[in-house]
Amino acid sequence: MGLYQSLPPEAVKIVLVLFLSFLIGLERQERKANNGSYLFGGVRTFPLIGLIGYSLALIAGNNYLPLTIGFLAVAGFLMLSFWHKLSQPETAGVTTEMSGLATFLVGALVSYGHFWTATALCVAGLLLLDLKVGLESLAKRIAPHEIYTFAKFLFLTGVILPILPNQQYGPYHINPFKTWLVVVAISAISYTSYVLQKLTKGEGGLVVAALLGGAYSSTVTTVVLARKGKVVDQPRLYSGCILMACGVMYLRLAILLALFNRQLMGLLAVPFLVLAALAVGAGWLWSRLAKSAAPASDGLEPKNPLELGTAFLFALLFLVMLVVTQLAVTYLGRAGVDTLAAIMGVTDVDPFIMGLTQTAASLAAVKIAAGAIVIAAASNNVVKGIYARSLAGKKTGAQSLVFLLALAVAGLVPLFWLMR
Repeated sequence: MGLYQSLPPEAVKIVLVLFLSFLIGLERQERKANNGSYLFGGVRTFPLIGLIGYSLALIAGNNYLPLTIGFLAVAGFLMLSFWHKLSQPETAGVTTEMSGLATFLVGALVSYGHFWTATALCVAGLLLLDLKVGLESLAKRIAPHEIYTFAKFLFLTGVILPILPNQQYGPYHINPFKTWLVVVAISAISYTSYVLQKLTKGEGGLVVAALLGGAYSSTVTTVVLARKGKVVDQPRLYSGCILMACGVMYLRLAILLALFNRQLMGLLAVPFLVLAALAVGAGWLWSRLAKSAAPASDGLEPKNPLELGTAFLFALLFLVMLVVTQLAVTYLGRAGVDTLAAIMGVTDVDPFIMGLTQTAASLAAVKIAAGAIVIAAASNNVVKGIYARSLAGKKTGAQSLVFLLALAVAGLVPLFWLMR
């Protein structure tokens, strides 16, 4: 600390510029040695570029014209380097030249005192340079339409969400921002599961596909597994995977409650996590008793969860459920809300449960909402058990129905203390 304080401020900046620029130059020097072909610069050139950027920024002060001219001059030299590479028989890349421009900016940022930004820029650049093989391999594995899918996710989160007003309207206290935030949260969980399913396709077998599918949609996963279980004679494997997928539903609900209503999370997080652990653990153990190894996850190809029409439909359903739930709480009380929860379990429970997270305010309302969520999840498990019994083979369907009925009954246990 004493040495640091005794040094002039500019000396510290120069040392930082040299250190960061040297790291970039060292990575390029190693790449040049391994590549064997022409590459611009190395452990001496890049620190010099960083010092030039630092010096010009120091001289220019708040006048950015000299700094801009210096940047263009360095860019001109780098353009000559790229032009030289174009004359070589090897395929020419512009990564090294862009690294030179980034090094110039690192020096300028340090001169203006933006140490964290300069360091972050250097680290990010080093990661991009060093992970060349891995990133290019990932790019080959990503289909072109997946970029469009991710663009839709960015549209949902970065374009629509920020422009919506964060205030309540009307007698039902509808908040456009929170409504769309619910859509974003559901889409984010589903999209994460979708991406993981894509990346692990053909790896890990049916068990991994069932777990990821449960985070995506336990109902859809149950239907797909049941249909596949009808043609593959492995009832223990498929019924165990169906149970695991339905167990993941409770983990998904716990995450959503944590995001949107801490009071509900406080009441339901522990029982939901216990139910998820029991269902996933029991399903895994049962699937391990299968007579042969787990087959590949063919037939569990996930569908794009980010169709814009689906997102708008979910927002509409959420608003409808929000109004209906508030009316039920006001005029029908606990019995009406519980009946509505049992009915909603037949369909997609997410809009109804998310509506409850926005409706519950008082302690009494929170307990009513928590009980309704428990009933809706249990009802949904019963319906999925019926789906499995109807669509799967005799043994697979029967085992799945028994497991999901047992999970539904276990899922109703929290009602004993919620109804007090």
